[in-house]
Amino acid sequence: MKMFVDPSVVFLHRDFIDFRKAINDLAALVEDKLNRNAYTGALFVFCNKAKDKLKILYWDKTELRFGKSA
Repeated sequence: MKMFVDPSVVFLHRDFIDFRKAINDLAALVEDKLNRNAYTGALFVFCNKAKDKLKILYWDKTELRFGKSA
């Protein structure tokens, strides 16, 4: 995943998530469960149930984006 941001902080969501969730669902989870603003430039990291894959949500100053591990 290529990112053009320099994150100031990284938040890890400890519980697994359903990897079918899209960007809007992840942003809602950040705001509801983590009580954080998804539009701050921080990285939000999520894992699947097997804990062998990651999803990363971040704000690149123009839009929310996400990346996935292989």
